[in-house]
Amino acid sequence: MFGAILEMMTLNEAFAFRAKEIMNEKKITQYKITQETGIYPSTMNYILHGKTKASNFKTMVLIIRVLGVSVAEFFNSPVFDFENLEVE
Repeated sequence: MFGAILEMMTLNEAFAFRAKEIMNEKKITQYKITQETGIYPSTMNYILHGKTKASNFKTMVLIIRVLGVSVAEFFNSPVFDFENLEVE
């Protein structure tokens, strides 16, 4: 499914990729996520562009909850396979 799309990504980049994938599927906006989580829009922008240095798990779970999927479902994606993750 991903083929050439997959390349080495940091965990934050993989998180952003997967979040945007689900957002597109479910037609959920960044605005809705910021409103329902209380995350500042600028912080959310950094997260969704993979620019954060380290997202904490609590923030990730808040976002995943708004996306309407389980944590297991969210991380059940090839982008999180070890061979695709760059560990810094």
